[in-house]
Amino acid sequence: MSYPRRILDRKVGRNAQLFACAIAQLDTPRARFPYLRILVSLIEEAHPEWERSPKKVRQVAQLAGRLSDGALCPDEITDVIEARDRER
Repeated sequence: MSYPRRILDRKVGRNAQLFACAIAQLDTPRARFPYLRILVSLIEEAHPEWERSPKKVRQVAQLAGRLSDGALCPDEITDVIEARDRER
């Protein structure tokens, strides 16, 4: 099977890229929230070197935005990451 886009991040993989594009098609932030949490977890699992980085939130949000071809708002992803971190 061929895809129109190349893999942007080999650590995260094509499935996460397709997942990010599918999340972007959901209508409301409330509908996207649980799926964004999963996507953020996938990205963090693939990039453990970002765990101690002071720019981790921005890096994850930017990568998620790139994976979705710019369809996901980085601010929304940042809110999801911060909400999840507060719960920890």
